[in-house]
Amino acid sequence: MAAVSLSVNGVPRTLEVDADRSLLDVLRNELGLRASHFGCGVGECGACMVLLDGRAVPSCDTPLWSAAGKCVRTAEGLGTRAAPHALQTAFIAEQAAQCGYCTSGMLVSAAALLQHDPDPTDAAIRDGMARNLCRCGTHPRVVRAIVRAAAQLRA
Repeated sequence: MAAVSLSVNGVPRTLEVDADRSLLDVLRNELGLRASHFGCGVGECGACMVLLDGRAVPSCDTPLWSAAGKCVRTAEGLGTRAAPHALQTAFIAEQAAQCGYCTSGMLVSAAALLQHDPDPTDAAIRDGMARNLCRCGTHPRVVRAIVRAAAQLRA
């Protein structure tokens, strides 16, 4: 057991847990943040993506100790029901979620992409979202949603 301090969705946290646990496990089971999902367990599917100091990383294979002193932002931290993030409203408008399992990871990866490139081309979006898998095949809708959100954020 070790004390690990980090910021999660803007809230400072200090956790007394095994620092070798995955960030995903701690987010879901210690902090009750359930948007990030366990998919593959090896950082290949994108269902568990979170922002770590603004960079999209798979939380399933990120040990908690590596997030110490950093800012973690999950899909829950992107917006609220009263004030959703532009990506959240665009995903709804474009019907970019089918079963929803990958959606939080997609939103987080898209947020990282738009922070880096506020006016991405379709090719840049496809490249930026390549680490996120969707078995339902909503990728064309995801691209449209990101284009829509990018335009809204630039306005």
